[in-house]
Amino acid sequence: MALVEGCRHSLEISIPVDEVESETSRAVAEVQKKARIKGFRPGKVPPSLIMEHFGRDVRQQVLESLVPKYLHKQWEAENLNVVGQPDITDVHFHAGEPLTFKAEFEVIPLIDLQEYKDVEVPYQDPEVTDEDVDKRIGELREQKAQYVNIDPRPLEDGDHAVVALESLAGVEGKPVKADEMVLEIGGADTFAAFSENLRGLSPGEEKEFEVTYPEEYGEEKLAGKTVRFRASVKGVRKKELPEINDDFAQDLGDFRNIEELRDAIRKGIFSQRQYEAQSAAKNQIVEKLVQAHDFPVPETFIERQIRSRVEQALLSRGVDPTKVKIDWDKAREAQREKAVSEVKASLLLSRIAEREAIAATRAEVDREVEKLARQNREPVAAVQMRLEKDGTLNRIASHIQTEKTLGFLFEHARKTA
Repeated sequence: MALVEGCRHSLEISIPVDEVESETSRAVAEVQKKARIKGFRPGKVPPSLIMEHFGRDVRQQVLESLVPKYLHKQWEAENLNVVGQPDITDVHFHAGEPLTFKAEFEVIPLIDLQEYKDVEVPYQDPEVTDEDVDKRIGELREQKAQYVNIDPRPLEDGDHAVVALESLAGVEGKPVKADEMVLEIGGADTFAAFSENLRGLSPGEEKEFEVTYPEEYGEEKLAGKTVRFRASVKGVRKKELPEINDDFAQDLGDFRNIEELRDAIRKGIFSQRQYEAQSAAKNQIVEKLVQAHDFPVPETFIERQIRSRVEQALLSRGVDPTKVKIDWDKAREAQREKAVSEVKASLLLSRIAEREAIAATRAEVDREVEKLARQNREPVAAVQMRLEKDGTLNRIASHIQTEKTLGFLFEHARKTA
């Protein structure tokens, strides 16, 4: 075997004459069964005529049978972990001679693992303050707020105005129209222009005014536009927040009192922050390991990762990758560096998992399948069968292995405050 470049290797293979002739005879017999030549009964066409009329088909069958067989035999003999499809060239196939060909292919690189158990990484468990808990309780309180109608009076800050709104100018195409929308006068989420112009109006009154939207406004037809509106006040509502007491806690779930609720919230915030902090630390560990290991990466994997990155980026923006034309040359140039790093990280984690005998257990995979079945409200057996058929089960096992390996690296890292 010869190294071509990076992970690309080549082999020159020769198949003995007797093997070629035996396979040729078998292929001739196969073609003979179906061959139709005038003057001969089916299956009785002489081999010489089969070769004369169907030589190309026979040759193709021999190549398709012998080339993969001998190639895989050589890969196994040399213990090669091949990825992607091989390029077959220089095929020499003549009667009475050995069949020879050259194959170029990529292999998963052999990684000489450096020290990975004592990687220094900044980390400390997060803190959760009383203020953090109070803020979350405030958010829950807001969610439980009720809005009650009050007797008509002029609008003031803190009121929730029920308004009919219609754009009169400044909007291209169909006007902006809402028969009943609720705006908090002076609220942080209400444009100042609405609060200023609605403040002091009473139900039954209306007013025309202009609102200038910022360039980065989320709705494209309004971004950067100055729009003239007519607003009619239809009613006034006041927000009533529940008292923070044991009843409030019981209303939110299986809590006996407010202290149990506060304790659950504290644990929830801690758990979320700890997950985020540990994820950041794990990413840093992997980055350091990638930098510490120098090895080539199969182009097949890089290309696959580039495609995955581009497609995921489009999907995250709500764009179907199959419906747009992608400039793959430009995408490769933009994404290659990141893709190489991600593939190296994946290969390193697999190598470490192999060294440490880390793998997904059957029970762990089954739990994930059961979770998916519950989410989709399908029988577990049906989900299991589908995932096994489309290869998702292997991906689930691989993901579990990766997460366990990251956990192992974090556990054995040298954490600094």
